[in-house]
Amino acid sequence: MNDQHSIDDARLIELLHAYLDARYRWQSRSDWHDVVIGLPTPGLDLHYPEVTSYGLLSAWNPLSVARSATENRRADKALEADIATTGLACIPAFASAADRSWREPSWIIFGMPVDAFDALARRYRQLGTLWWRRETSVRLRMDARRPDGLAGDRDVDWLR
Repeated sequence: MNDQHSIDDARLIELLHAYLDARYRWQSRSDWHDVVIGLPTPGLDLHYPEVTSYGLLSAWNPLSVARSATENRRADKALEADIATTGLACIPAFASAADRSWREPSWIIFGMPVDAFDALARRYRQLGTLWWRRETSVRLRMDARRPDGLAGDRDVDWLR
């Protein structure tokens, strides 16, 4: 997808910091649990011992451009249906700003190979996603080229 390339470095760095500072959570029954970039997720590993990898993906606000709630809900239902066609399990999750000024429903998909996960994220035009293997640290995946001179992104995978 070429529209990621039209995001200038200043905006890309701003979005990167927003994604790194965001709060990510997954749901188990009525409880919500943290997912922190750069740390493993022992709670997920304990709850789902057969799962080899996790990917957190939203269909909301492609390329971090706000859309209406109706459009976002429609995209989320389409994403949920696409996940269902893979036969892989998933659980509800969300991402939000620390101050809750924005919040995006998401899904944690179990066991999806990273290439397939990245392809699904591109289908829904998501600039930033999370993917990690069991018992390893959560990685932020940015579907963009790494801006020149950027520092502080050791937990980030740049895909372009």
